[in-house]
Amino acid sequence: MRDLVGDPELGLTPYGVPEGTQGPISWVHTSELADPTPFLEGGELLLTTGLTLGGSAWEEYVERLVGAGVAGLGFGVDVSHSGMPPELVEAASRQGLPLLAVPRRTPFIAISKAVSRALAADEYEDLRRTSRAQHELAGAAVGRRGLSGVVHKLASLLDGWALLLDEADTVLHSAPGGAGISVRELEPWLRRLRQGRGRGALVLELGEQWIGIQELGTRGGATLVVGRDSPFGTPDHHVINSAASLVTLALRQAETLWSARGRLHTAFLRTLLSGAPAWAALDDLGAEFPAWPVRVLVLHGSHSAEESLRLIEAESDGEEVYAAEYEGDVVALAPASANLPDRLGKRRDVRLGVSEPCGQDGLPTALRQARQAVAAASDGGGAVWFTELAGRGLLELLPAERAVGFAESLLWPLRGRDELLVSLRGWLAHNGQWDPAAKRLGLHRHTLRNRIRRTESLLGRDLDQAGVRAELWLALQLLDDAG
Repeated sequence: MRDLVGDPELGLTPYGVPEGTQGPISWVHTSELADPTPFLEGGELLLTTGLTLGGSAWEEYVERLVGAGVAGLGFGVDVSHSGMPPELVEAASRQGLPLLAVPRRTPFIAISKAVSRALAADEYEDLRRTSRAQHELAGAAVGRRGLSGVVHKLASLLDGWALLLDEADTVLHSAPGGAGISVRELEPWLRRLRQGRGRGALVLELGEQWIGIQELGTRGGATLVVGRDSPFGTPDHHVINSAASLVTLALRQAETLWSARGRLHTAFLRTLLSGAPAWAALDDLGAEFPAWPVRVLVLHGSHSAEESLRLIEAESDGEEVYAAEYEGDVVALAPASANLPDRLGKRRDVRLGVSEPCGQDGLPTALRQARQAVAAASDGGGAVWFTELAGRGLLELLPAERAVGFAESLLWPLRGRDELLVSLRGWLAHNGQWDPAAKRLGLHRHTLRNRIRRTESLLGRDLDQAGVRAELWLALQLLDDAG
């Protein structure tokens, strides 16, 4: 509106509310109807000569236009009325409707063309801004800072702030360092968005801030959040969508690379445990491996295998660690002097078994040791070192052949009944406590009770006797060590 008034070629004169001349115009419409509102959408500059209006009708006419949300009224003077009708000026001033006097020399079509040119220029500028922003975001995506660079560039382009959250609503990247809102304030909206299906988006006003939330459709459930103290326009939404697409692509590429890396690690560990030469392949892949001797770590807990592998990477603190998923376990090989077991052992959500140091030839034995140790770990988390297991010193004093023969004879009735052996080992590792053992084995406690009673019947031994339990525990460890 201000631009129209400032155009000397049009010669428009504002009446009533000059400050209203700063409002935006969506289009120009001409009508001589007493009630043109059924043909309006809001935001238009309406042009009229007042052919069918006069006297007290102006009050209702202006009221209808204000109710329809028109941007302003342009009145052609000296056509149907001599000069500007005072009743119209009073009504427009009273109801806050921007009013422009259009001189007889200015055809209405000239105003329409002027607005059309201005709207086209605005659209072109929006396209230029969007294109420039997309180019800058793409440059940030391939830059040294990666995802962090994209988030910072997005915040700069929007003149606001931006957050990238993972599926647990943990902040992965933020710009600037302290965003304009806490994640806790966003929790209801994040929860609502994730209850839907597929990729979704929300725009909301919280306090004095306008906030956009967009799911990224990645397997990890990442979310992009942006905010500022003014509403987002169409170009802003284009910029946000472009950033979301770049971040989604980067995260999916990272997921693919992580998955491929995990499969390679698993394959190499399997080859290494089989005794086959595999170091040349590792060198060809450019992979790094800790120097011998190493300790084998086995992790159990509530995390998925992928989450556990990422946890190991996060806790490695620069130490050379080789981690992989192997036969249902998450296994890590760390230097014998590494502090990784101590750091992981402090977590209550992880049970950890740690082997004795070993060389390459001793890797299978070290893996068995770590598995035995983690089986003895409590549900409250923490690390169990194989050297701490009760009975270790006694086993080393027994003659190997006679001890293994005794163990095989004792457990012979359970041969081929792997589910009974696994249940017995887990139950003994938890000192005969039903609930912790059942939880660790992933069984219902009644199922575990039935298996232990079946084992008791096959062995012909009373498992309520401490001496019998000790014999069976020693026998199971002897057979594990014997391979």
